[in-house]
Amino acid sequence: MKENYYKVAHHTYKVIFADDINNDELIPSSKVFNIDEETAKDNPLLFTLTVDDSFRPAKKGEEIGQFDCGGCNHGVYQLEDGSYQILVSDECGRQACLIQANADFSEGKVALNGTYSMRTFGLNNALMMMYAFSASDKNTVLMHASVIRKDGRGYLCLGVSGTGKSTHTSNWLKYIEGTDLMNDDNPVVRVIDGVATVFGSPWSGKTPCYRNVEAPIGGFLQLKQAPFNKIRRQTVIEAFASLLPSCSVMKWDRRDYLGTCDTVQALIERVPTYFMENLPNEEAVQMSYATMSAN
Repeated sequence: MKENYYKVAHHTYKVIFADDINNDELIPSSKVFNIDEETAKDNPLLFTLTVDDSFRPAKKGEEIGQFDCGGCNHGVYQLEDGSYQILVSDECGRQACLIQANADFSEGKVALNGTYSMRTFGLNNALMMMYAFSASDKNTVLMHASVIRKDGRGYLCLGVSGTGKSTHTSNWLKYIEGTDLMNDDNPVVRVIDGVATVFGSPWSGKTPCYRNVEAPIGGFLQLKQAPFNKIRRQTVIEAFASLLPSCSVMKWDRRDYLGTCDTVQALIERVPTYFMENLPNEEAVQMSYATMSAN
């Protein structure tokens, strides 16, 4: 048995490898977030996840929904005591792992399945969901966004897959001097001491950008492809409608959903949100940068 500790966005969690089949080589994107046991003692644990391929649940829960994670649907089941079971499937529909977690996701077990790539996929997704759902009532959300940093502030591009989030941030890197990519798919967003802050994470989609970095948030940008470039600030209601769907949240879980809504409200009170119809060109980047950096 081996225990590993990780610290992401100032939240610490523990991963226990209960057998010799699995180890931390399955999660290379987490290495930069690894901390030693002595350092971990000074921080409360957000959650503990035990990796044990011999784990088998005593009972199957009732199916209550599907959780969409990067285009892969994961079946979610709930037991009578409020605990959860989640079957994680990869892009080919193959079952990569089974997660069982208590009601607040502070404790969980996972059994991996399949090839090495399937097991890597399963464990990374298990950790991502454990993190998102255990932290949702702690002013913390995991957002589907590509985030760029300029002059010490992070700017998050939002939108469903295919709207050009990564293209827009790539063009910032190309046309705006002094920018760097913090995360390209799942940054962590927190409100700490009244300050809205974005953090890099071990989860960055298909772009290998796993950075232990942070920055106060300068703005949110909801993108839509169009044959022209136009940007405007969103109303409070529009901002809520942009931010909430970008968060990893289980709408059927009251604790998770209300905690996420509270965090979104706190973000809207502190950070401007913009809507931009755009082309994938330099003019769009200069327009978004000038508008958001001015605030």
